[in-house]
Amino acid sequence: MRPQSLFPLFAKIDRLPGIGPRTLALIAKVAGERPLDLMWHRPTGLIDRRHTGSTAEAEAGQIATLVVEVVEHRPGGGARTPYKIECRDGAGEIDLVYFNAKADWLWKTFPPHERVAVSGRVDRYRDRLQMVHPDEAVPADRLDEIARLEPVYPLTAGLTGRTLARALAAILQDLPTLPEWLDPALKAREGWPDWAAAVRALHAPAQGADLLPQAPARARLAYDELLANQVALAVVRAKLRRRRGRSTAATGALRRRVEGALPFALTGAQQSALADIDADMAGELRMVRLLQGDVGSGKTVVALLAMLAAVEAGRQAALLAPTEILARQHLATLAPLAARAGVAIDLLTGRDAVNRRTAVLLGLADGTLPLVVGTHALLQDDVRFQDLALAVIDEQHRFGVDQRLALTEKGTAVDILAMTATPIPRTLQMSAYGDMDVSAIREKPPGRTPVDTRAIPMERLEEVVDGLARHLATGAKAFWVCPRVEDGGDLGGLTDATGRAATLASRFGARVGLVHGRMATADKDAVMTAFADGDVDVLVATTVVEVGVNVPSATLMVIEHAERFGLAQLHQLRGRVGRGADKSVCLLLYQPPVSDTMRQRLTTIRDTDDGFAIAEADLALRGAGDMLGVKQSGLPDFRMADLPAHTELLAVAHDDARVLLANDPDLTGKRGEAVRTLLYLWERDAAIRYLGS
Repeated sequence: MRPQSLFPLFAKIDRLPGIGPRTLALIAKVAGERPLDLMWHRPTGLIDRRHTGSTAEAEAGQIATLVVEVVEHRPGGGARTPYKIECRDGAGEIDLVYFNAKADWLWKTFPPHERVAVSGRVDRYRDRLQMVHPDEAVPADRLDEIARLEPVYPLTAGLTGRTLARALAAILQDLPTLPEWLDPALKAREGWPDWAAAVRALHAPAQGADLLPQAPARARLAYDELLANQVALAVVRAKLRRRRGRSTAATGALRRRVEGALPFALTGAQQSALADIDADMAGELRMVRLLQGDVGSGKTVVALLAMLAAVEAGRQAALLAPTEILARQHLATLAPLAARAGVAIDLLTGRDAVNRRTAVLLGLADGTLPLVVGTHALLQDDVRFQDLALAVIDEQHRFGVDQRLALTEKGTAVDILAMTATPIPRTLQMSAYGDMDVSAIREKPPGRTPVDTRAIPMERLEEVVDGLARHLATGAKAFWVCPRVEDGGDLGGLTDATGRAATLASRFGARVGLVHGRMATADKDAVMTAFADGDVDVLVATTVVEVGVNVPSATLMVIEHAERFGLAQLHQLRGRVGRGADKSVCLLLYQPPVSDTMRQRLTTIRDTDDGFAIAEADLALRGAGDMLGVKQSGLPDFRMADLPAHTELLAVAHDDARVLLANDPDLTGKRGEAVRTLLYLWERDAAIRYLGS
């Protein structure tokens, strides 16, 4: 159970003074409902109110804290006329200016002929010094109540910094005393404060540098979070390794038939990945391996050869895909190769006719169907296998943990091979996939021609359409990708896929097809089929074509408003072309001016087609959560840690966790008990349940 010392941090913040239902809702919107959430709500800026000179020394644009005497109130003449309070000190005069303020409150706050302390931004209006809506205003004898350094927090409409600061002050005053979980040598070497001191320092920055990821307080708390993450992953990994598997030893006969039918030899990277998989499947422990490879690197072939190993052992294998389009694409790729091996393979989706679905279910149940490709339909209760040995999960970050496990529960000690076409940087491997072994395919099969990538401003749109016409005249096909289905009013009327398809159709007629996520599956499939094999030569689409669409005759990719896409997404979309021997082109249409970040993205995607290098750059530019989608993939949503900034700390935490669990696998020693508290603090306590199960 959660240590009692942490109970106050997990209660609701409405127990704090001044936090009613309305304020609770506002704070929950920006941080969360618990003191713990507010504690991790970091300041993003700092207001320096230390300038306390006279009005003569105050400069326009400067934050100043002044002690002045109220001379006169000058109410405005209407709603648009400001209320001014004339003040002075021994060196000059200043007006305090308010719009739509209540007169009785102003008279109470600024009594005539009394001295008051005010703090805010000073400016000039018609050669007269003024302060519009002072941030702070108290009687002069309470000057010390004005914080000279004030942290700035992300807020929402209706929530003031003062309300947030009052709630935080109450939390920080009663921080629990927790055991130290850091390795003493590491703490001393880094010069890190104790935990409670680090939390208080996080919310009391003395200078701008204290807001940076490398600041001692922030670095210590980031390391705490990374250590909790790494210990939790290591515990899960150890738990998986303790679960007995089944040895799946293959003769290689079926595999040799398929390899003989391939138009190319396997690359060295594919052979290396297969060796990893074979060793895992032949071992006595369950395989939990992630196969990552760039666009067009040949992961699907590796998956088939692994699935055939299960068939050779008299068992079954299943490939789970996130969409029907991708599932059908996989079947189209695998079926001819499986036929060469004399192995039956079929498809299971949510749209199958009753008779067809019944036949597939019977084949899986009696073992006459050894291989199946499917969507979420594979996870339904009525899907039963005679002897499922291998579950291949494609684009695995699109499935939740429960969904991934649901397929493996349809067999005994099922091996797991997860695949992703989004190369994962090493930092993400360590922080999100530490419970899995990883194989990478970094080579592409021979015959692939690099895609010529160019960035073009939107003002040259007509030239691009003319170029599309010349492209179609050669008999080739083209993708045209837009950032959204319909215009939302902020992109311009022709940037959406629906509008762009209509515009292109006015010139190219029925040769233009449209596909997007809101369409019925049957309609999408019909358009995709027409694009791959029929009369549709221009496919206008949203990012539904990001993965799994294989049309070798498509050699032009136009991505409209490329500045609205992430690097990894641009790379995936570009990967839809260049899938044959013909030269392919990718045009990135962007709307100037672009930010520095977007300029870096366009430069990176133009200069390299190495998905692994692009993934590292994308992580640095966007962060882990945006890169793969935190909610979608179950990636850890770090509160203190910044993976690009804290890469070295992650490596230290990775090693620290391994050594800790090697010496104290059940976390029952003195430091182990403290680390248990750490796991609860960072809500990685599921790992503790693994320890006891």
